[in-house]
Amino acid sequence: MFTGIVQAVGAVAALEQRRGGARIEVVGPAGVVRGLKRGDSIAVNGCCLTILARRAKDRRVAFTADLTPETLARTNLGGLGRGARVNLEAPLRAGDAISGHWLQGHVEGTGELRSLKPAGADGGYWMEIDVPEALRRRLAEKGSLAVEGISLTIAAIAKRRLGFAIIPHTYRATNLRHRKSGDRVNLETDMIARHIEQLLEART
Repeated sequence: MFTGIVQAVGAVAALEQRRGGARIEVVGPAGVVRGLKRGDSIAVNGCCLTILARRAKDRRVAFTADLTPETLARTNLGGLGRGARVNLEAPLRAGDAISGHWLQGHVEGTGELRSLKPAGADGGYWMEIDVPEALRRRLAEKGSLAVEGISLTIAAIAKRRLGFAIIPHTYRATNLRHRKSGDRVNLETDMIARHIEQLLEART
Protein backbone atom coordinates (compact mmCIF):
# COMPACT_ATOMS: atom_id res chain seq x y z
CA MET A 1 0.00 0.00 0.00
CA PHE A 2 1.06 3.58 -0.73
CA THR A 3 -0.37 7.04 -0.12
CA GLY A 4 0.76 9.08 -3.11
CA ILE A 5 3.19 11.23 -1.13
CA VAL A 6 6.36 11.11 -3.23
CA GLN A 7 9.45 10.70 -1.07
CA ALA A 8 12.14 11.33 -3.67
CA VAL A 9 12.83 11.69 -7.36
CA GLY A 10 15.12 9.08 -8.89
CA ALA A 11 16.46 8.53 -12.40
CA VAL A 12 16.36 5.64 -14.83
CA ALA A 13 19.89 4.22 -15.12
CA ALA A 14 19.06 1.45 -17.61
CA LEU A 15 16.10 -0.17 -19.34
CA GLU A 16 16.80 -3.57 -20.88
CA GLN A 17 14.24 -5.18 -23.13
CA ARG A 18 13.88 -8.89 -22.45
CA ARG A 19 11.85 -11.71 -23.84
CA GLY A 20 8.41 -11.32 -22.31
CA GLY A 21 9.12 -7.99 -20.66
CA ALA A 22 11.93 -5.70 -19.56
CA ARG A 23 14.23 -4.95 -16.64
CA ILE A 24 14.64 -1.45 -15.26
CA GLU A 25 17.38 -0.03 -13.07
CA VAL A 26 16.64 3.10 -11.06
CA VAL A 27 19.03 5.24 -9.02
CA GLY A 28 17.64 7.16 -6.08
CA PRO A 29 18.50 8.70 -2.73
CA ALA A 30 19.64 6.16 -0.16
CA GLY A 31 17.05 7.34 2.37
CA VAL A 32 14.11 5.96 0.37
CA VAL A 33 15.62 2.57 -0.46
CA ARG A 34 17.80 2.01 2.62
CA GLY A 35 15.28 -0.08 4.55
CA LEU A 36 14.17 -2.11 1.53
CA LYS A 37 15.57 -5.47 0.45
CA ARG A 38 15.17 -8.02 -2.31
CA GLY A 39 11.51 -8.94 -2.62
CA ASP A 40 10.18 -5.69 -1.14
CA SER A 41 7.89 -3.34 -3.06
CA ILE A 42 8.55 0.22 -4.19
CA ALA A 43 6.38 2.57 -6.22
CA VAL A 44 8.05 3.98 -9.34
CA ASN A 45 5.87 6.64 -11.00
CA GLY A 46 3.03 5.12 -9.00
CA CYS A 47 3.63 1.58 -10.26
CA CYS A 48 4.32 -1.05 -7.60
CA LEU A 49 7.50 -2.93 -8.51
CA THR A 50 9.40 -5.70 -6.73
CA ILE A 51 13.05 -5.06 -5.95
CA LEU A 52 15.30 -7.78 -7.39
CA ALA A 53 18.63 -6.37 -6.25
CA ARG A 54 20.13 -3.17 -4.86
CA ARG A 55 23.63 -1.74 -4.72
CA ALA A 56 25.45 1.43 -3.75
CA LYS A 57 26.10 3.76 -6.67
CA ASP A 58 27.91 7.10 -6.27
CA ARG A 59 26.63 7.68 -2.71
CA ARG A 60 23.15 6.77 -3.88
CA VAL A 61 21.35 3.42 -4.21
CA ALA A 62 20.47 1.64 -7.44
CA PHE A 63 17.82 -1.05 -7.60
CA THR A 64 16.52 -3.29 -10.37
CA ALA A 65 13.01 -4.57 -11.05
CA ASP A 66 11.34 -6.61 -13.76
CA LEU A 67 8.56 -5.15 -15.91
CA THR A 68 5.97 -7.66 -17.11
CA PRO A 69 4.12 -7.26 -20.44
CA GLU A 70 1.10 -6.09 -18.40
CA THR A 71 3.19 -3.38 -16.74
CA LEU A 72 4.63 -2.29 -20.07
CA ALA A 73 1.14 -2.11 -21.59
CA ARG A 74 -0.47 -0.20 -18.71
CA THR A 75 2.27 2.25 -17.70
CA ASN A 76 4.78 4.68 -19.17
CA LEU A 77 7.80 2.85 -17.72
CA GLY A 78 8.72 1.04 -20.92
CA GLY A 79 9.02 4.31 -22.82
CA LEU A 80 11.39 6.02 -20.40
CA GLY A 81 14.93 6.68 -21.53
CA ARG A 82 18.15 6.75 -19.55
CA GLY A 83 18.12 9.70 -17.16
CA ALA A 84 14.33 10.06 -17.11
CA ARG A 85 13.13 11.31 -13.72
CA VAL A 86 10.78 9.02 -11.77
CA ASN A 87 8.84 9.47 -8.55
CA LEU A 88 9.68 7.07 -5.72
CA GLU A 89 7.68 6.02 -2.68
CA ALA A 90 8.46 3.23 -0.23
CA PRO A 91 5.51 1.08 0.91
CA LEU A 92 3.39 2.20 3.82
CA ARG A 93 4.25 0.71 7.21
CA ALA A 94 2.03 0.29 10.25
CA GLY A 95 1.84 3.58 12.12
CA ASP A 96 2.80 5.77 9.14
CA ALA A 97 0.74 8.89 8.49
CA ILE A 98 -1.83 8.78 5.67
CA SER A 99 -1.17 12.18 4.13
CA GLY A 100 -2.48 11.44 0.64
CA HIS A 101 -5.00 8.69 -0.12
CA TRP A 102 -4.94 4.89 -0.28
CA LEU A 103 -3.10 3.55 -3.32
CA GLN A 104 -2.23 0.03 -4.38
CA GLY A 105 0.35 0.92 -6.98
CA HIS A 106 -1.85 -0.75 -9.61
CA VAL A 107 -1.63 1.66 -12.53
CA GLU A 108 -4.70 1.32 -14.74
CA GLY A 109 -3.51 3.26 -17.73
CA THR A 110 -1.85 6.45 -18.91
CA GLY A 111 -3.12 9.92 -19.67
CA GLU A 112 -1.63 12.67 -21.79
CA LEU A 113 -0.22 15.79 -20.20
CA ARG A 114 -1.73 18.71 -22.09
CA SER A 115 -0.33 21.66 -20.17
CA LEU A 116 1.46 22.65 -16.97
CA LYS A 117 1.64 26.41 -16.56
CA PRO A 118 2.32 28.90 -13.77
CA ALA A 119 -0.91 30.10 -12.17
CA GLY A 120 -1.47 32.78 -9.55
CA ALA A 121 0.93 34.83 -7.50
CA ASP A 122 1.80 32.07 -5.03
CA GLY A 123 4.13 30.21 -7.38
CA GLY A 124 1.62 27.44 -8.06
CA TYR A 125 0.77 25.75 -11.36
CA TRP A 126 -2.29 24.65 -13.28
CA MET A 127 -2.03 21.21 -14.91
CA GLU A 128 -4.38 19.66 -17.43
CA ILE A 129 -4.34 16.04 -18.59
CA ASP A 130 -6.54 13.97 -20.87
CA VAL A 131 -7.62 10.61 -19.48
CA PRO A 132 -8.95 7.46 -21.18
CA GLU A 133 -12.72 7.22 -21.39
CA ALA A 134 -12.65 3.94 -19.45
CA LEU A 135 -11.25 5.78 -16.41
CA ARG A 136 -13.33 8.93 -16.71
CA ARG A 137 -16.47 7.43 -15.15
CA ARG A 138 -14.56 6.65 -11.93
CA LEU A 139 -13.57 10.28 -11.40
CA ALA A 140 -15.33 13.11 -9.62
CA GLU A 141 -14.57 16.77 -9.06
CA LYS A 142 -12.76 17.18 -5.72
CA GLY A 143 -12.07 13.45 -5.77
CA SER A 144 -8.57 11.96 -5.71
CA LEU A 145 -6.47 10.66 -8.57
CA ALA A 146 -2.88 9.40 -8.55
CA VAL A 147 -0.87 10.95 -11.39
CA GLU A 148 2.68 9.58 -11.67
CA GLY A 149 2.16 8.24 -8.17
CA ILE A 150 1.27 11.70 -6.80
CA SER A 151 -1.94 11.99 -4.79
CA LEU A 152 -3.80 14.89 -6.43
CA THR A 153 -7.24 16.45 -6.05
CA ILE A 154 -9.25 16.90 -9.24
CA ALA A 155 -10.12 20.60 -9.45
CA ALA A 156 -12.04 20.58 -12.73
CA ILE A 157 -13.52 18.11 -15.21
CA ALA A 158 -14.45 18.87 -18.80
CA LYS A 159 -15.33 15.64 -20.56
CA ARG A 160 -12.03 13.70 -20.65
CA ARG A 161 -9.85 16.65 -19.62
CA LEU A 162 -8.98 17.12 -15.96
CA GLY A 163 -7.58 20.20 -14.24
CA PHE A 164 -5.35 20.20 -11.14
CA ALA A 165 -4.03 23.01 -8.97
CA ILE A 166 -0.39 22.14 -8.22
CA ILE A 167 1.22 23.76 -5.18
CA PRO A 168 4.87 24.87 -5.41
CA HIS A 169 6.07 22.08 -3.08
CA THR A 170 4.54 19.34 -5.24
CA TYR A 171 6.07 20.86 -8.36
CA ARG A 172 9.54 21.00 -6.80
CA ALA A 173 9.43 17.64 -4.97
CA THR A 174 8.23 15.45 -7.87
CA ASN A 175 9.05 14.77 -11.50
CA LEU A 176 6.36 17.19 -12.71
CA ARG A 177 8.99 19.88 -13.23
CA HIS A 178 10.62 17.59 -15.81
CA ARG A 179 7.41 16.84 -17.72
CA LYS A 180 6.29 18.52 -20.92
CA SER A 181 3.17 18.66 -23.06
CA GLY A 182 2.44 15.35 -24.79
CA ASP A 183 4.12 13.17 -22.16
CA ARG A 184 2.31 10.06 -20.95
CA VAL A 185 1.55 9.98 -17.23
CA ASN A 186 0.54 6.99 -15.10
CA LEU A 187 -2.95 7.00 -13.58
CA GLU A 188 -4.55 5.12 -10.70
CA THR A 189 -8.15 5.90 -9.74
CA ASP A 190 -9.63 5.53 -6.28
CA MET A 191 -9.78 1.82 -5.44
CA ILE A 192 -13.17 2.17 -3.70
CA ALA A 193 -14.63 3.67 -6.88
CA ARG A 194 -13.22 0.77 -8.88
CA HIS A 195 -14.80 -1.84 -6.63
CA ILE A 196 -18.17 -0.07 -6.56
CA GLU A 197 -18.16 0.07 -10.35
CA GLN A 198 -17.46 -3.65 -10.57
CA LEU A 199 -20.25 -4.47 -8.12
CA LEU A 200 -22.75 -2.30 -10.00
CA GLU A 201 -21.77 -3.83 -13.33
CA ALA A 202 -22.25 -7.32 -11.90
CA ARG A 203 -25.76 -6.44 -10.69
CA THR A 204 -26.82 -5.06 -14.08
